[in-house]
Formats: sequence, C-alpha cells, structure tokens
Amino acid sequence: MIRKMVSIIVGYAIFVATSLAFFRIMGQNPHSDPAISFIISTTIFGVISSFAAGLFTTLIAKTSNLNVNYILAFIIAGFATFSFSKSEGNHWTQLLAIFIFAPVSILGGLFYNKQNKK
Repeated sequence: MIRKMVSIIVGYAIFVATSLAFFRIMGQNPHSDPAISFIISTTIFGVISSFAAGLFTTLIAKTSNLNVNYILAFIIAGFATFSFSKSEGNHWTQLLAIFIFAPVSILGGLFYNKQNKK
C-alpha cells in the first residue's frame, strides 16, 4: 500500500517538476497567450513527461494493473481542473493536462506492463 502511494506521489512529482522546468527554461508564462508553435512543442513535451510519469508510477508500484495510473490521471486532471477554475488568463495548459496529459499517464503504465509481461 505504501509503495503504491509513493509511486503516485513520485509520478505526479515527475509530471509537475518537468512541466515547471519546461516553462521556466522556455521563459513562457503558462497562462499567457502563446504562439501555436509553442502550444505544439508544449504538447509534445507534456505527452513525453506524462507518459514517463505513468511509466515510473507503475514501475515503482510493481503492479500489473493500472489502478495507480488511474489515480495519477485523476490527480493530474483534478489539479488542472482546480487551476482552471481559479486562475486568470488563458487556460490552454489546463485543457491539455485534462484531456491529453492525464490519459497519456495511463498509457505509460500500460506500456510498462506490456513490456514486462511474465
């Protein structure tokens, strides 16, 4: 049980830390109006980041089901929804997190399980 809780925390930390680092390195405010090219690069980076978060969540949990990944996806989407309702400005990052990044975190766990079938 503790291992699964830690795996979810680590997965979410991976997603958040890489996202914050990306925006800081790129010098972009996540709530400003971005260029289309920046939205595309953010989407690609976010998909990779959320996939890795889901993969590491399953790896750490050492489970063959995706329950920890569903919880991780719910947390990603939940915080993005909360941010959507409380923040001002453009909400494109929250929409990406809710509709793309959260589901992709489940795919990371699915990929790990398929690669490590015994």
